[in-house]
Amino acid sequence: MSRRNRSTPREIPADPKYGSGEVTRFINVLMLDGKKSTAEGIFYEAMRKIEEKTGQPGLNVFRQALTNTKPVLEVRSRRVGGATYQVPMEVSPRRRDSLGRRWLILSARGRSGKSMSDRLAAELLDASRGDGGAVRKKDEIHRMAEANKAFAHYRW
Repeated sequence: MSRRNRSTPREIPADPKYGSGEVTRFINVLMLDGKKSTAEGIFYEAMRKIEEKTGQPGLNVFRQALTNTKPVLEVRSRRVGGATYQVPMEVSPRRRDSLGRRWLILSARGRSGKSMSDRLAAELLDASRGDGGAVRKKDEIHRMAEANKAFAHYRW
């Protein structure tokens, strides 16, 4: 970890369709090899499919899915006297957001389906309902933190 000044987060412009910086960040994580227009196409197509299936705005489903996948606790390794302990710690808001985004996209990529927009739409729908791979990952991390609650006094 750097001992210098903390980095300041850059301002990310809002996306053209929804006017949300949250969507822009998600598209940037979704993007592969600098192909932003492809990532935007995948995301907007997934939103269209969600709106068709549910009849509610895709942005609401997206926000609910993101909220359901954000972890509150995680375990971090801490070395004390030759032994390594998994110490449960709270997750900072910035890390919470980035982990939620990353897990949603990884779970969507791991799904079986025809196109990435189909897989992303299905994962976002599942996550907004409280199931799906990304929510399972969050629950697994929370269970691990609960199991290691005895080592919470090693927190720094």
